[in-house]
This record gives sequence, C-alpha cells and structure tokens, in this order.
Amino acid sequence: MYSIKPETRYATATTLGCRLNQTDTAIIFAELKKAGFEIEKPDTDKELSIIIINTCAVTSSASQKSRQYTRALKEKYPAAKIIVTGCDVAKEKEKWHAETCADIIIPNTDKANILKYIKVLFPELHEEDKNTDSSDRNFSFGSTGYFPFKSRANIKIQDGCNAYCTYCIVPYGRGNPRSRQWDNTLKEFNELLKKGYKEIILTGVNIATYNDKGRNLINLCNEMCSFDGEYKIRLGSTEPQFDMQGLIELIASNNKLCRFLHLPLQHGSDNILQKMGRSYKKESFANFVRSATEKIPDICIGTDIITGFPGETDKDFDDSLKFISSLPISYLHVFKYSKRKGTPAADYPQQVHSKISEERRQMLSELGETLSKRFMESQKGKTASAILETYKKGIISGWTDNYIKVNIPDSIIKIGNHKNLLGNIVKVKFLTPLRHREMSAALL
Repeated sequence: MYSIKPETRYATATTLGCRLNQTDTAIIFAELKKAGFEIEKPDTDKELSIIIINTCAVTSSASQKSRQYTRALKEKYPAAKIIVTGCDVAKEKEKWHAETCADIIIPNTDKANILKYIKVLFPELHEEDKNTDSSDRNFSFGSTGYFPFKSRANIKIQDGCNAYCTYCIVPYGRGNPRSRQWDNTLKEFNELLKKGYKEIILTGVNIATYNDKGRNLINLCNEMCSFDGEYKIRLGSTEPQFDMQGLIELIASNNKLCRFLHLPLQHGSDNILQKMGRSYKKESFANFVRSATEKIPDICIGTDIITGFPGETDKDFDDSLKFISSLPISYLHVFKYSKRKGTPAADYPQQVHSKISEERRQMLSELGETLSKRFMESQKGKTASAILETYKKGIISGWTDNYIKVNIPDSIIKIGNHKNLLGNIVKVKFLTPLRHREMSAALL
C-alpha cells in the first residue's frame, strides 16, 4: 500500500483520445486512490496537488490539442504539479521535454506505475509491495480500474500493435503487441462485477489479437460469460480478423455479449487498402460483416473510414462510397487523412488537397447519416436490453446492447422510479427515431 499523511491532497486526470486511454486513466485513478489522493473532476474549485494528462497522437490536431490543454490546465491551477503521459508523449518526446509546464513525463508503457514517479514530487509517499507490470509481453495490473463519475467500466486486455499501417502513428506510441495475463484479467473483471458495473467494455489497440498462452479473445469472452449475475460485455474497437468466425457464433449464442462490433474498414477501395498497408481486401470485410448481420439479429456494426489518403483518386473515392453503401453498416466514423511525421504515408506523393478531402469527408458523413437512419428505422417496434444511466429534465436515458441511446420520459415509466432504474439492465421497446443513434423508448 501507499499512503500520504497527514493532509488530504486532491488529484485529477483527464483523458484525450480513445477508449483505451480512458481505461489507462482508470488504472491511474485507482493508483491515486490507493495512495490516499481524493479524486476530483478537472473543473473542480478545490486546490489540486496533481493533474495527470493522458495524451493522444492519433492525428496532428489531437497532438496539438494535448499540449494546448496541458498549458491551459497549468494556467488554471498554477500550484498543481503537471504529469503527462500517453501516445503523444511517446511520439513527440522533444516537444514535451521542451514544455516548461510539465513537471514529469511518464513513458506511455509505464503509466500504470505512476506512483513511482509521483514519489519524486512527494517524498513522504511511501511504497510497499506492489504487483504491477505493464511493459512485458504478457502484462498485468496491481489495481482494479476506478471509474469516477461513470456507470460503465472498461478493462484493458491488450496493448500495442505491429501492423504498421502506413498512415498510423499508434505502433510508435504504444509499442509491440502485448496481452494481459489471463488470471489477472479475470480477477479485475470479477472485481468490477462486484463493484456493481452492469456493462464492462473490453479495450485494447486490437483486442482481436489477444493471446495468453494460446487462449484467445473467444476463449476469454466465453470464460467471462460464465460468471454469475446479470451483466453485459461489450467488445471495443476490433481490427478485422476474418479467421474469427467463432466470435460471431459466440455473440449469437450468448446474450451476455452485446450485439455490437466496431470494425475499422478505413477504405472501400482495394487500391487504397493496399497503399495503407491493411491486411485484407474489401470483399473479405464484406463477407465478415454480412455473416455477422445474418447470424446476430439487429446487431449494430460501426466502422472507421479515412478519406484523402495520398493517391486517392476520384475513382477510388467513388468505389469506396459505393462499397460502403452496399454494406449493412449502422454508423460511420469519418476522418480526413492526417499526415503524421515518421509514418511512410507522410512522404507519399500525390498528397490530396485539403479542400478535396473536406468535400469527400462531407459526402461520407452524409452517407453515415443515411446508414444510421436506415438502422434506426429497422429497429422501430423491436425490443432490446438497456442499461439506464442518466436522469435529466424528466427523461431517463441509457444505451442498449446494440448501441442505441434510448430516452424514456417520466410519463411512460410504469415501474418504480428513476432512482431505482439507474444503473440497472432493463428491457425496452423502441418507439420513434429522434436523431443520430437515439430513439424514444418504453419500458417493458
């Protein structure tokens, strides 16, 4: 254990970027609590002793935002010690070391061991035995993630990537693939269930590559589904692995697994997929998606799309638009290509003009709206399980297992009251689409 005496100190952490970063921040929160720090929101009026910024480098704008946000927090809380970690720290070491507002810079692969760095700032913080290792190929954590102000929990099962897609900075910030030790993963999963979380999201750079001593993601999900109680497991973003048909079968057969997959396609032209260094052709992706929708009724499948990649011609873009339109996709996350120094694509010829990229982004966004509306319309009158999370202005809201936000007005809540419903799994009936991935609903 760690302890700080005699005074209470306040700390906060803020996350920029992906769900995996959010999960890492939860471990940081748990470590801070273990040391006796009181956790506050980033906009607290209390005097903060420490602020941790978990940075992102996925795009150049995310990288810039990370540094701007750090400077803004230092200006707002001048007495606080500023600690930075995350992917941008790994990618832009020189820029961060030149930043005068960062008191400590923690390597991205060592963020779970944050207290050994904080001890430099607070010598009175003393440390006893601890079992944390976040850098080995098969890593483990000594703490259970702490999710203040949240009703769902994430659990990190994998980190790193060696695919080295030509546009992607992630392998440079996250390192080589590593999977979390089987027993350590299940231990935290069980502890999160005991804390009352009704939905736990499996996170990683590519959770489909999970492998600890021959046990893969399918094995892990199957084991997690064997625990007692009513709960849901949601898979985080999963890089396409088309040899994992067993995952589709498992989701179809076990209602503890959410009917949801987020599969980053990135482009709908084989020509651009090859230039991106992706490991598949579009038809393999299409076959996997169609198989999932055939075997898992009303599954929500989302994807990421990049436009403006170097060399993307009008034909490449048109092919991509037509291909995506043909798929049973429920929503799109659309990105303009962001040149990242140090990646091969940054030096490719035929860089697409930003005006053209923006026009194509808008067209893809419009397509995304059409696909989303199509999916929402298909759900009218159907039922789903949902976890209700918030109550505001007479509306109780939550998310279904197939990733639709439902809004239920007080006037049609027939059982109990909103306080008894929050945080619990309920059955709902979809009524009317409201907006992007939101529907009015009734309790069953």
